[in-house]
Amino acid sequence: MPAEAQALQGRVLHRDEMVLVIDKPAGLPVHAGPKGGATLDALLPWLAFGKGRPPGLAHRLDRDTSGCLVLGRTKPALARLGELFARGAVTKTYLALVVDVPGLEDGRIDLPLAKRSAQRGWWMEPSEQGQVAVTDVRVLARQGGVALVEAQPKTGRTHQIRVHLKALGAPLLGDTIYGPAAAGRSRRLMLHARAIDLPWLAGVTIRATAPLPADFQAALRHAGLALPGS
Repeated sequence: MPAEAQALQGRVLHRDEMVLVIDKPAGLPVHAGPKGGATLDALLPWLAFGKGRPPGLAHRLDRDTSGCLVLGRTKPALARLGELFARGAVTKTYLALVVDVPGLEDGRIDLPLAKRSAQRGWWMEPSEQGQVAVTDVRVLARQGGVALVEAQPKTGRTHQIRVHLKALGAPLLGDTIYGPAAAGRSRRLMLHARAIDLPWLAGVTIRATAPLPADFQAALRHAGLALPGS
């Protein structure tokens, strides 16, 4: 078993006969890219845990985003998860460290997003002709030009949280695509999928919370911030 697979087995947050929720580490891409290296796709067979087939991804996280990632362990589970994500029934809660600005306040960002260019289809920008994109934002703490923000995306557009906060003038620390002025202040994108709530079958809700990674905690301390209640 590869060392990466063994480490990933230790990051399971929830497991039942149909659903897995794992704590994806920052730096692990979901799919293969031009840089090569380990990918979550390649490690899925070691997350079968006795099933005859590996689990499948119900959604995705960016390479440098850490935290809760949901997998379906059966075809019916994947179909059910796909339907839940498609209709916005899943509650996703992220924590982000951003550049603090006066316009950053609690509220809803309702700003359609579209691809910036055909050559780089995953680069996004606000556009009246884009797809509906909605994110609820809450400022948890702010200090010395940095803010800790809770974000709950109500839609699932590519890079949605990153582009929405950039549109407020508050790019994420470590974001080399949408926040070049902030990139040097962190070694990686400061975005963590903190918690997820899945309304499952027969009135059961699957809930999982991913602990804050060490580098995120270090960035909080460096900024003089703390997660409320911690």
